Amino acid sequence: MSSSAAAPSLPGDPPGGRRAVVVWSIGVAVYFVAVVFRTSLGVAGLDAVERFHINASALSTFSILQLLVYAGMQIPVGLMVDRLGTKKVLTIGVVLFTVGQLGFAFSSSYGMALASRALLGCGDAMTFISVLRLGTRWFPARRGPLVAQLAGLVGMAGNLVSTLVLARLLHGVGWETAFAGSAVLGVLVLVLMVLFLKDHPEGFEPAPLPTTHKGAAYVRAQIAASWREPGTRLGLWVHFTTQFPAMVFLLLWGLPFLVEAQGLSRGTAGELLTLVVLSNMVIGLVYGQIVARHHTARLPLALGTVAAVAVLWAAPMAWPGRSPMWLLLVMCVGLGACGPASMIGFDFARPANPPERQGTGSGIVNMGGFVASMTTLLAVGVLLDATGDNYRIAFAAVFVLQGVGVSQILRLRKRAARAERERLVASRVASVHVPV
Repeated sequence: MSSSAAAPSLPGDPPGGRRAVVVWSIGVAVYFVAVVFRTSLGVAGLDAVERFHINASALSTFSILQLLVYAGMQIPVGLMVDRLGTKKVLTIGVVLFTVGQLGFAFSSSYGMALASRALLGCGDAMTFISVLRLGTRWFPARRGPLVAQLAGLVGMAGNLVSTLVLARLLHGVGWETAFAGSAVLGVLVLVLMVLFLKDHPEGFEPAPLPTTHKGAAYVRAQIAASWREPGTRLGLWVHFTTQFPAMVFLLLWGLPFLVEAQGLSRGTAGELLTLVVLSNMVIGLVYGQIVARHHTARLPLALGTVAAVAVLWAAPMAWPGRSPMWLLLVMCVGLGACGPASMIGFDFARPANPPERQGTGSGIVNMGGFVASMTTLLAVGVLLDATGDNYRIAFAAVFVLQGVGVSQILRLRKRAARAERERLVASRVASVHVPV
C-alpha cells in the first residue's frame, strides 16, 4: 500500500449521508455536555477551596478521582456498548452525569462533592466510546478518522464553554445557580436522544453476539478477543503516549507551573491554557484530514507528535531562568497536538475489531491516555514535594512515560500492520464470493 493510500472502505459499510450527520450530531451533543460538566471544576477551583474549606491536596483529589473513575470504567462501558447498544448506554450516561452535576451544585460537604464528581465521572465515561461506535455504525470506514477527530473537537469546544461561559456565570450568579443551571443542558440532550437517536441505519444491524458465552464468560471472551488483536494493543499505547502531557498540563499542573515557576499572572496563565484548547481544535481538523486521506500516515504522525511534544516540554525546563513568552506560546500550541494524536489510537483498533466488538476495543484504547495521565499527575505531585517545588525535576516524569510508550509502539507496529493487511485482503475476497 502506498503512503498516499486512503483508509479503505470495507464491504457492508454504512452509506453516511444527511441522516447519519443528524443522528451522530445528537450523540456528539451528549459528549459536548459531558465535557462541559467534566471541566467545570477547572474554573471553580478557588471557589471550591472556599466552599468546602479544603487545601490544595484535597482539591487535586477531585481531578485524580475523576480520572480514576473514567479510566476504570472504560472496559466495562465498552462491553456495555457492545451488549446493550449505543442509545441505552448514552441514556444511562446522561442521567448519571446530570445527577452528578446537580449533586455537585448543592453539595454542602467535601465528601458529598467527591461522591457527586465520582457519579459525574461514571456518566462521562459512557459518552465518548458510545459516540465512537455511533460513528462507525453510521459512516463508512474511510470517514472514521475525520469523524473521530470532529468528535474530539466538539469535546474541546465544551472545554471552552466551561472556561469562557461557566466561569462568568459562577462569579455572576453564584455556585448553586451556575452548576444547577448548567444541568439543564443534560436534560435537553436526554430529550433529543430519546426522541431521535438510533443505534444504526436500517439494514446495517451488527452481527448478533455469540450465544456461546454469557455473563462473566462473555466479558472474558470479549476482552480476550479484542486484546489478542495487535491493532488494539498498538492503539492503547499510541493513546497512552500521546494524550497525557496536555491532560496533565490542563487538568492540574499547568497553572501552578506558569504562575509559580514562570512568574506569570493567573490571567495570563489562563490565556495560555485556553491557547492549548484552541490549538487542539485546529490541529484536530488537520490530523483528521491527513489520516483520512493517507492511511499509512497514522504512525509517523503519532510518533512525530510525541517527539515534538518532548522537545517543547523540555525547552522551558532547560532554559536558564524563566522562559520567554514566545517559548511558552510555542509550547502551548504544541501541546494542542496531544489530543488529536491520541485519536489515532482508535484508528488502529477500529479495523482490528468487528462491529460487535468495537466498544470493547475502544474502551481498551481509551484507558491508555488516562492511565498515563493519572500516573503523571501523582508522580509530579510527589516529585514537587520531594524536591521543594522543583518543576524541572518533577516535569521530567513525562519523559519516562513517553519512553515506555514509544518502546511498546515500536514493538507492536509491524505485527499490527501485517494483521490489518491480512484482514483487508480476507474481507475483499469474501465480498467477491458472496452468493447472489
